[in-house]
This record gives sequence, C-alpha cells and structure tokens, in this order.
Amino acid sequence: MESIKYLRKEKGISQQKLADKLGVSRSTIAMWETGQSQPDNDMLKKLSEIFSVSIDYLLGQSLTHYENKNGIKVPVLGYVAAGIPIEAIENIIDYEELDPKQFDSTHKYFALKIKGDSMTPRIQDGDVVIVRQQPDIENGDVAIVCINGDEATCKQVKKHPEGISLIPFNNAYEVKFYTKSETESLPITILGKVVELRGKF
Repeated sequence: MESIKYLRKEKGISQQKLADKLGVSRSTIAMWETGQSQPDNDMLKKLSEIFSVSIDYLLGQSLTHYENKNGIKVPVLGYVAAGIPIEAIENIIDYEELDPKQFDSTHKYFALKIKGDSMTPRIQDGDVVIVRQQPDIENGDVAIVCINGDEATCKQVKKHPEGISLIPFNNAYEVKFYTKSETESLPITILGKVVELRGKF
C-alpha cells in the first residue's frame, strides 16, 4: 500500500482530499498507507481510476522476475526510488539471467545499474548488481538503500546501537551516519541485499 502514498504525493493530493474523493475518513487513508488495513475491491477500483494505474500496481503484484528454460530472468532497473514497489517500476533497461542452481527462485530479485563512483574500485560506474529483495540485512552487508524518498544508493551498511552508517568504498566520499530517529523520520529504507556484481565493459 506504499504505492498509494507515493501516487498521492506525486499528484499533490492530501490525505483529506483523497478521502473526500472516495467518501472515506482521512484516518482510513492513513491506515491504508501504513499497512494497518487494505482497501476493498471497490476502493481499489476507484483508486486505480483516480491515479490511472492498474490494481496490480497498487497491490505490488507485478512479477519482478520470471523463470524460463535457461534460468531466472530479472529486470535491470535504471533507478529505484522509495515508495514505489519494485514490482511496479517500469524503467526496465535490460534483463539478467540467474543460474537457478545458485539463486533460490522463491526469493524476489532485481538488478540495478550503478551510477557514479562512490563504490569504486570494487563496483564501477555502469556495473550491474543483483539484489535480493529483503527489508533488513546483516551488519556489514552491501545493500540498496533509499534515503528520504530519493533514488536508491548502493552502500555498505554498518549497524550501531545509536543508528546506522552508510559506507562508500571510495575514500573520496564521506561515510554518512544516521541516528535511529533519523532512520525512522527520513526514512531510510533497505530495499535489498547485493548478492552479486556483474562488471560491464
């Protein structure tokens, strides 16, 4: 239901205005956006009409990957932004095949083309990383992280009792530290763990 919040903000509609359009209370919209409840079929249909998107988009049910005789194919995305379900992102620039012997098809994966040099020399500009979707990672993992609704970034994540640090591999860039309260208020969202790097030439 994060897609409702994203679409509402993108169109500049307040929770109250959306509630008025649908004939529900503002608190109902708030509960949808926080996942405490979900709109019924009639409301989903109305929402899809208001925002001109499919019901599958609202529910995040589009497939992120599919299997064929050669293995698992996952989309390579040009960008990922907070609030948009990975399944609904349409900026697919390529596909990568995963060996089913090495990747568990019960997990969801996507690939992301890296932009910039903050992770050099290990990860270069233009490289593609394979990401396993998961909302949390182990201390020290390299992850795809969204900060304050901006486009996702690839960084090593170190957890501390007081918060987390996002660490670039390139020493020319500073380590960014966020307190626990900042991780919630910004927010900082873990989209997945980087499980493979595919260098491009």
